[in-house]
Amino acid sequence: MKVGVIMGGISSEREISLLTGKEMLAHLNPDKYEGIGIDIKRPDELFDKIKEIDFALLALHGTYGEDGTIQAALESMGIPYSGSGVLSSGLCMDKNLSKRLLQAEGVPTPEWIYWDGMENYSSEAVNRLGFPVFVKPNSGGSSVGTLPAKDEADFQPALQEALRWDSSVVIEKYIEGDEITCPILGGELLPIIGIRSNNSTWFDYNAKYQSGGADEQVITLPPETEASVRAAALSSYRMLKCSVYARVDMILRDGIPYVLEVNTLPGMTPASLMPKSAQAAGMTFSGLLDRIIELSLQERDCNRKLNPQRIVAGSEGVRL
Repeated sequence: MKVGVIMGGISSEREISLLTGKEMLAHLNPDKYEGIGIDIKRPDELFDKIKEIDFALLALHGTYGEDGTIQAALESMGIPYSGSGVLSSGLCMDKNLSKRLLQAEGVPTPEWIYWDGMENYSSEAVNRLGFPVFVKPNSGGSSVGTLPAKDEADFQPALQEALRWDSSVVIEKYIEGDEITCPILGGELLPIIGIRSNNSTWFDYNAKYQSGGADEQVITLPPETEASVRAAALSSYRMLKCSVYARVDMILRDGIPYVLEVNTLPGMTPASLMPKSAQAAGMTFSGLLDRIIELSLQERDCNRKLNPQRIVAGSEGVRL
């Protein structure tokens, strides 16, 4: 099977995507797959670069990778791909929309304000929310463009930084607690990882990707707390229509898990959390990729059976 590892992309997370793609290529089982690295630098390159592959293993992050765009393009070409589908990818990429859905489901998530550009700016709304806060681009990841603000003096620079990366922002109430992440594979929760930044006050870009930037360990929670965390993680996964795998990030305070966001294409770099959790569950990196490909093929085949008139690209060309 020719597996195209699609990486790079056009988002602020391009460099992380390249690291993810390189790691995936290094761990694909050569007895099962012919791995082909595909660096996408412009959206219009996609169709020419993936004509000969049988499966797209997505190493993309951010806009065009996690927002459903490339998933829709691959579906239009009949090429199966890894991870969640178009709808789930779009929902999880939009922090405001996903938080609204989680809130409606009864899943705890920090209070927030959504601004679509500076025309909706309201200092009164921020004061009502209360400092400290985190200011985040509405669509983005890897903490790029995200800054904390402990007061109004910090807030304006943080807002300007977020708007550098997106035209809309989320101002989220800071909740002091323990940061944890809950990887999910095939609808099953993998070992929970606790996170503590070593050189910063929060889990920022450097803490995530620099060697030694954070202490990340599999943790054991009290049974009642673990049950709450499990319920919140799996409810988030189902509510946001995720499939195959995802990672649910949370803050745990007084036994209550507050969901921050759901990542439909979590990082797969040497420092990434999903492979660490899988390893704790007894799974090698190659085994994790095998399982992701297997589950993804099952998911895409299910979708084909539900939509039999979809255009499919085969060895004899495009057919109905």
